[in-house]
Amino acid sequence: MTDKRTQAGADTGNMEKDPDDWVTGDEPMTGAQKSYLKTLSEEAHVDFDENLTKAEASRRIDELQQRTGRGRGGAAKDEPANPGSAGTSGDEATTSIGPD
Repeated sequence: MTDKRTQAGADTGNMEKDPDDWVTGDEPMTGAQKSYLKTLSEEAHVDFDENLTKAEASRRIDELQQRTGRGRGGAAKDEPANPGSAGTSGDEATTSIGPD
């Protein structure tokens, strides 16, 4: 069983953690980040750098989402907000608990 303080922290998880503080931030970007970043780069008409780290890719995705109007508050209905952002690979499943 989880206490309320632990659960409250779990609600935000890594979503608010600065990419500079990620334990794996210096590893190569994930496949999901690479794919999404390539798409954003094409839409923004900027060069795509395939050698970014996870942390660098996350920051670049955020920047290009602002330029293109995608993502947070501006994503198309069927588009992911930022796969791999904030320490996730974009492949995590969400689970709903409780009655529908």
